[in-house]
Amino acid sequence: MADWVLHVDMDQFIAAVEVRRRPELAGLPVIVGGRGDPTERAVVSTASYEARAYGIGSGMPLRIAARKAPEDAVFLPVDHEEYAAASDEVMATLRSLPGVVVELIGWDECFLGVDAEDPDRVARTAQKAVLDATGLHCSVGIGDNKVRAKIATEFGKPQGVFRLTAENWFEVMGERPTRDLWGVGPKVSKRLAEHGITTVRELADADEGELVAEFGPRMGVWYHGLGAGTGPAVVDDSPWVARSHSRETTYQQNLTTPEQVADAVRGLAASAFDDCAAEGRPVVRVHLKVRYAPFETKTFGRKLAAPTTRRDDVVDAALALSATLDPTREVRLLGVRAEMAMPETGDAVERTPVRGRI
Repeated sequence: MADWVLHVDMDQFIAAVEVRRRPELAGLPVIVGGRGDPTERAVVSTASYEARAYGIGSGMPLRIAARKAPEDAVFLPVDHEEYAAASDEVMATLRSLPGVVVELIGWDECFLGVDAEDPDRVARTAQKAVLDATGLHCSVGIGDNKVRAKIATEFGKPQGVFRLTAENWFEVMGERPTRDLWGVGPKVSKRLAEHGITTVRELADADEGELVAEFGPRMGVWYHGLGAGTGPAVVDDSPWVARSHSRETTYQQNLTTPEQVADAVRGLAASAFDDCAAEGRPVVRVHLKVRYAPFETKTFGRKLAAPTTRRDDVVDAALALSATLDPTREVRLLGVRAEMAMPETGDAVERTPVRGRI
């Protein structure tokens, strides 16, 4: 096992890739999302730091971003192929570093397993290597496990290095809200607050049995450990295996009838199944995502009676889920995710490609 875990996170990755191929955009508020047309329905995929200064961030509807943006803002369409190619450059550069194990966790971030006396030197070496090879900047978090390394990166952004270990965990994180922990979203933090747990230290000091009663035996123990910053420390460079495939579409005009919704779900489910079939693995569960107008999102899931390699089974399951939607509400987005059976051998890193996003 490596002595240190480093988390490498590319700074404003998508925006930076766009600036790399269009140097004249440097210093301008750059907003990437959808087809680059802020009059259409789509959300921001990423915003440059200059755009973020105006309160524009990922997940924001492009129309709202356009209202906040200054006159010199530049809106660009999403270019998945370009970002994937840039990601390959970055990861190949990191894999070329001596004595480093690379575990990919996203196209703009990864963990490095490092056995070194001076992890800060390795972090700076990695930053320089990536910058020299790709022209892109990254931040690096250093930790004694993955949880601390991941969280440390946020303190290093942009272009910096930060170390977070058991030694300084509570000094840095103790009084911060639980929402600042990796994997704790607004819903979980709200449930924790209902138990009087609002800070990281309070989570660490909480009664584990109370958390197990609230979140179950696995997640209750996990959240309790997060309060103390505990987590896995082994960096695994095994090739990732997709757990599921998704297809998702935002409609420029709301779907207003159950028939329109069913037709859309049928097409999305068939495409998601085809992606799974290309891997030769059966589907075990189907999920449906809906965004009602104006912007309320819900997700539903259904486990199949048995693993299937039949398209009709997946389509039928998705249609059954769509039949539970409120027929009186207009729909602006639909997505279908087909979850596959995992291979019997080899460890897998869960990753869910989403295609067809507008």
